[in-house]
Amino acid sequence: MNVQLTKPASLLLAGLLALMPLIANANTLERVRASNTLTLGYLPDFAPFSTQEGDKASGYAIDLCLKVADKVKAEWGLPTLQLHYQPVKVADQISAVSSGKVDILCSPTPATLERRKTVSFSIPIYTAGLSAVVRKNAPEALLNVLNGKVANEGPTWRATVNRGLSNQTYAATAGAVTEQWIREQMRLLGVVATLVTVENTAAGLKLVAEGKADAFFSERMLLKSYLAKDYADAKLMLLDRNYEYAPVSMAVERGDEDFRLLVDTTLSDMYHSGEIEQAYDKYLGGASDTVKKLFKAYALP
Repeated sequence: MNVQLTKPASLLLAGLLALMPLIANANTLERVRASNTLTLGYLPDFAPFSTQEGDKASGYAIDLCLKVADKVKAEWGLPTLQLHYQPVKVADQISAVSSGKVDILCSPTPATLERRKTVSFSIPIYTAGLSAVVRKNAPEALLNVLNGKVANEGPTWRATVNRGLSNQTYAATAGAVTEQWIREQMRLLGVVATLVTVENTAAGLKLVAEGKADAFFSERMLLKSYLAKDYADAKLMLLDRNYEYAPVSMAVERGDEDFRLLVDTTLSDMYHSGEIEQAYDKYLGGASDTVKKLFKAYALP
């Protein structure tokens, strides 16, 4: 069907088409003001940091993002600002920000140098710890090595460690920093083992529970949350050891210093006022003295 536009309509359409590239290239806050919508990206199965609830989300990181939204409303005079919750996958979380699909990635993630080529990051909102879940009847040699002990009596040679780690199947979330870490450890130690990747934490724990993987590596608080919810009676256990620590942040558009400043100002205010400690108590089981010291280190003056 052919539709003929009147001259005013044609001019309006031409103007809108001309404006579209400008909106696409505008910085985050300008896009938000033009659309009156702030799009919050999040991992839907990342409790207690972010969890999908219908067409919305909840969790520690979501509460912090809502404070960012309040700041946008107040500073940009947008009292009717709409929030759009956009779930993303781990493998797509960075590209979702760099492509403009989301305005901010609420779920915390490590700010690696490789990622900083395409996105920018807020000040840290949490310190992640890398841990592992195994079956309670896992081989003693594997448990000893994963717990930081030698696999057998005698000198702690690399070959001794390898005997505990080799010929095992490890699992990690595809596209996560943990996957890269495991591959690097296997390379450095010369471990002959299998690494399988899964879409999310639930899938990784299922592999271990079914005996299809010997250990699943992921963020400690995330593992604790899933074990308490889905595997309270299962023969799985979270090892005490933390293999790595890393500050994790929200991701925003690269080079957009105005929006990044607004986000960092919001988070710093929460650190200084104690609001972030309240969110920590609500979702993460309370802040230790060490965590409280990190609050002071992360907040900008």
